[in-house]
Amino acid sequence: MATDSEYDVAVIGGGPGGYVAAIRAGQLGLRSCVIERDALGGVCLNWGCIPSKALLKNAEILSYIHRADQFGLHFDNFRADYSVAVARSRQVVDRMTRGIGFLLRKNNVDHIAGQATIASPTAIDVAGADGQTSRVSARNIIVATGARPRSIPPLPIDGQRIITSREAIVADDVPDSMAIVGGGAIGVEFAYVYRMYGAKVTIIELLPRLVPNEDEEISQQLERAFGREGIELRTGAGVTAASADATGVTLTIDKDGATETLRYDKVLVAIGVQPNTEFLGLEAVGVDTERGYINIDDRMATNVPGIYAVGDVTGKLALAHVASAQGVTAVEAIAGEETQPLDYTMMPRATYCHPQVASMGLTEAQAREQGYDVKIGRFNVQASGKAVAMGENDGLVKLVIDAKYGELLGGHLCGPEVTELLGELSMTKLLEGTTLELGWAVHAHTKAHLREWCTAARAGTQRRLRVACIIVHHNYYWCAKNDCPEEGIC
Repeated sequence: MATDSEYDVAVIGGGPGGYVAAIRAGQLGLRSCVIERDALGGVCLNWGCIPSKALLKNAEILSYIHRADQFGLHFDNFRADYSVAVARSRQVVDRMTRGIGFLLRKNNVDHIAGQATIASPTAIDVAGADGQTSRVSARNIIVATGARPRSIPPLPIDGQRIITSREAIVADDVPDSMAIVGGGAIGVEFAYVYRMYGAKVTIIELLPRLVPNEDEEISQQLERAFGREGIELRTGAGVTAASADATGVTLTIDKDGATETLRYDKVLVAIGVQPNTEFLGLEAVGVDTERGYINIDDRMATNVPGIYAVGDVTGKLALAHVASAQGVTAVEAIAGEETQPLDYTMMPRATYCHPQVASMGLTEAQAREQGYDVKIGRFNVQASGKAVAMGENDGLVKLVIDAKYGELLGGHLCGPEVTELLGELSMTKLLEGTTLELGWAVHAHTKAHLREWCTAARAGTQRRLRVACIIVHHNYYWCAKNDCPEEGIC
């Protein structure tokens, strides 16, 4: 075994947490490397966020074609080729992953291909494809190995008839019928894509509603929109058995004690992820884990000095941008820079089905459970001139506000392109803004320039409060009236 190199930071895993951490280390003058057994970019760039967005764009275009007569457009012999959509998504992936390689080289980060095993808090053994093993020495190690789709015994994955998102993202055919087990972000995104390409789609979700981690009213909006698209929903139902053969899959579904047997061409299992922490040598060096996830502190440090973890392996929040933020925090902590604890509750969360779902912060139910006296601001997208002009009438924008101080506790949105609004809400929260400041901001394409003020009692004192009727970005807006006497003015 040869000792190849010594680094300040060695990152295991080349996904959004890993490559961002390594690049940040290079920017700070630290010698760093990324050890990756597969493709640079991880699940996000290769089999998740990026290719799915390409497919979703194709599906969005198809949605307009399905109702082209509304726009005075007519087609003869129209045909949608899904294989071309998949091919385009792979071209996008190729471009983005090559970009990651360029960024690593630009920031003097070494890319080492192979399977990593932690030998000690300062050493990693890397098994290459040629069967040779080399040792990498590092003062600090960051584990960023991500996660993979989870499976359960009633749904044995065979990669052909019962598949995960990994197989679905590269499959270039559309089945006549598809059951999607799991109504979270992955499930609803694939449901929309397959439905736009003509498949009969059924979503089976164990919990009582779609996107169950979102605010309940947002779930209702999405369910209504999916119902209008012909997507069948079976919420509060679980799969108890599955039998696959050459022509399809027979599912047994239990809902409230009543069983039902259904037949589909394919079944997509989208019930969450499990961490890739096996075979890394974590136990041997004493890294503390819980249910397979690596325990970390606010600096992303594990209980073993010199070993850090970021991304899905931490079990905090399985989102690419969260992994990247953790990667930056870990490296800056290593470099002795000042860091701020990440507030995972306030992290932006985006689902790119149609209509889109976007959120940050507490739901209304969570805020009330935590003892807040809340006020709710709602705006229905049907009243937005820009949305109606676009032919997009489904959606709701909802703000959860602390009644005492006007603090933004949460924002929950469902509608066309609402994921683009998350940045504004996140910035308002980061800068400790309230509905007052959010209402002061002037936005392009406003339909109403409301500068009314109202007087409301807060904490026993009288305070001048602006009516927060806000037109945000492309004329999506909501009204948080704060007991405004002019209720209904918006």
